[in-house]
Amino acid sequence: MDSREALGSWLDGPKAAAERMGADFGYRGERLGRPRSGPGSMAGPLRRIGALCVDGWIASLIAYGTLAHGDPAKANLLSLPLFFAMSALLLSTTGTSIGKRLFGLRVVRLDGGRASIPQALLRTVLLCLVVPAAVWDRDQRGLHDKAVGTVEVRI
Repeated sequence: MDSREALGSWLDGPKAAAERMGADFGYRGERLGRPRSGPGSMAGPLRRIGALCVDGWIASLIAYGTLAHGDPAKANLLSLPLFFAMSALLLSTTGTSIGKRLFGLRVVRLDGGRASIPQALLRTVLLCLVVPAAVWDRDQRGLHDKAVGTVEVRI
């Protein structure tokens, strides 16, 4: 094997090397029975991160302006609990949050139904811990979604 080819496979990662050897991983969400694109397809990472940033920004803005009365230190302490409350409440009642709605996303169970209250609460707790949300499988589904049997899809 040419050393440049070996170096290239190391830089591209194991998936690219396996695909060059003939492995077919399919599209994101195929194993879960999701369509390739359009409504019901798996949400991409940029949309998910964008929605998370919007939700975090809204929680910080509310904490700073109303709960902390302009005190940045107090607002920092209140932002995460407020984010948790907003996300858990909105996900368990509507299946989406403000940021997710702006980015055209919804959280559903694997069978397509709305996530239950316990699923939404546990998913939000794991999301607030950050690490489970930062670890994805090949369908780009975070551990926080896998743990509760949900998936984030496009509307």
